[in-house]
Amino acid sequence: MAETLTEDRSPDKATPAASQNPHHAHRWWILGIIALSQLIVVLDATIVNIALPTAQQSLGFSNDNRQWIVTGYALAFGSLLLLGGRLSDLVGRRPMFITGLVGFAAASAVGGAAQNFEVLVSARAAQGVFGALLAPAALSLLTVTFTDASERAKAFAIFGAIAGGGGAIGLILGGVLTEYLSWRWCLYVNVPLAAIAIVGGLILLKKQPKVEDAAGIDLPGTVVVVAGLVSFVYGLASAESEGWGSPTTLICIIAGLALIGLFAVIESRVSDPLLPLHIVWDRTRGGAFLTVAVVGIGLFAVFLFLTYYVSLTLGYSPVKTGFAFVPMILALIASASGFTGVVARSGPRIPVFAGLLLAAVGLALFAQLDLDSTYAANILPGLIVTGLGVGLAVAPAFNASTSGVDPEHAGVASASVNTFQQIGGSIGTAVLSAFAASASSSYLDGKTPSAANQALAAMHSYTTVFWWGSAIFVVGAVVCGGLLRSGPVTIDPDVPVMAH
Repeated sequence: MAETLTEDRSPDKATPAASQNPHHAHRWWILGIIALSQLIVVLDATIVNIALPTAQQSLGFSNDNRQWIVTGYALAFGSLLLLGGRLSDLVGRRPMFITGLVGFAAASAVGGAAQNFEVLVSARAAQGVFGALLAPAALSLLTVTFTDASERAKAFAIFGAIAGGGGAIGLILGGVLTEYLSWRWCLYVNVPLAAIAIVGGLILLKKQPKVEDAAGIDLPGTVVVVAGLVSFVYGLASAESEGWGSPTTLICIIAGLALIGLFAVIESRVSDPLLPLHIVWDRTRGGAFLTVAVVGIGLFAVFLFLTYYVSLTLGYSPVKTGFAFVPMILALIASASGFTGVVARSGPRIPVFAGLLLAAVGLALFAQLDLDSTYAANILPGLIVTGLGVGLAVAPAFNASTSGVDPEHAGVASASVNTFQQIGGSIGTAVLSAFAASASSSYLDGKTPSAANQALAAMHSYTTVFWWGSAIFVVGAVVCGGLLRSGPVTIDPDVPVMAH
């Protein structure tokens, strides 16, 4: 049923699949609302980072509790994505898309109005829950809306640029809103954005008949994988605050990995698995999932530690810190959209390999920073090179992540790539933060803890993380480049008929 599509057909000529696709005529408008919904989900992973100090001062919660404003979102989002993807396949992509947007907007409004820590962290967790419904529905809608190889590459280039650059956009928006309005607007801003996407979705997305023979939900697999992902992400979050050797960290990570292993066993034996294993074991999709995870790890090094560097070492304001990342976003968008023809013809292997190597060069440039570095001479080149590399890799990876998937599993395949992105970010948070703390302690060992030495220790921790991030990108280029096949991705031309 699946066939390999190349660029020998005109985008203006309707294919048989396109003529049966109820979304084909409005596909570029639909791309706009899908891209907006993806932006809402991705930027919320970072938009509150800059607002945290003022939110903490306003609500009076402790430093120990502060991390849960970020981790609460990550826990709910990462652990429920697979269930959200399956619900998208069963209930329908349109209702899950709209439900996710409405719930996300409501949770954002509650969080913005929060008067204490408990309400704020609950609202952030609720954002994660509804984000887990929204993200798989958005990506699977994109998958079934664009079936022409050339147009599909362009659509996924835009989607990939937002997925890769959304974190930086969150930093910019968070800085502007915190400095000129209030930290609360870092949450309120989702309400008007979601409202636009809801109206667009109700107008443009058509109701489709449900798949009559669709299987139900794999309850044992769902319970086990949710528990496993929660435990694993919680353990990684604990490593940042309690250290890798703490009982909480070790028990949660080991239990999480064991439960994820048990989930794989369950999925191989049940008749209607939550995640059919062929989706993950396919070389192209597996390579795409790993690419997205590697990008999540490497980008964390840039977003967090470069933010620390420019704000704490160079003394940038929140707004100036956010706008410092603009060149990276522009470079990411340029490379993601500028090579769509190459991706459509040659497939993801070469762009992913070259992109990850280029991103490794960008982080190696950041590793040369010191206390006297300047933005134009020392930071800007790294931002541009990293942005070009990430854009080149992440757009074809998202395209390949749902390649050749039958309609019944488009949602769970979309959820899988979002899960890998989220887990990659969580691993990056824990591992790179631990490397930074160790590097800083090692530098200060035997030295007087003066202000000058503290600054040098912080600088050493940043450059250590950038070197590790660069190495991760190099390893990712070799592994992902080896997994991904050459040639255009496989697309199922019958998918749009089944869209719902």
